[in-house]
Amino acid sequence: MPAGREAPDGRCARAEERARVLRREERTVCDTNVASELRKAGAAHPCFIAWSTRVEQSTMFLSVRVVGEIRRGIESLRRKDPVQAQILEAWLARVLLAFSGRILPVTQEIAETWGRLSVPDKLPIVDGLLAATAIVHDLTLVTRNVRDVVRSGVKLINPFDVPSSQP
Repeated sequence: MPAGREAPDGRCARAEERARVLRREERTVCDTNVASELRKAGAAHPCFIAWSTRVEQSTMFLSVRVVGEIRRGIESLRRKDPVQAQILEAWLARVLLAFSGRILPVTQEIAETWGRLSVPDKLPIVDGLLAATAIVHDLTLVTRNVRDVVRSGVKLINPFDVPSSQP
């Protein structure tokens, strides 16, 4: 881990505890912020590293909407920095290969579940569809962005979670 990234003892306690509680065979669906953090490897957030080392990659899934968000980011970057866009293009190809057979579509059932979850309080479309995907497939949603989906009732893990009493 790069200098300055180490967390004080116990700083990532919640993320580590959630990883221990998460049965190794429990399946998860990852948000875009989680897929992006996986790219950072040893430079990732310390709590994320603590969580990710305890989870089997074969139990992790992506939604096609995560692929779409990554693609949109690459295409936006391509206009400003074609070299960096090409680097991310190669990374996306590796992600697609690594998650082959574990990329979930947005089906009619998922769309209808999102519609139900969005009343009376609207859920953001993209995050809400991801929560609906997790619910329909009985997955745990792994995201940093818990605030927008917690009211959906989806099972959640925030692998970046740092106790509020810690800096």
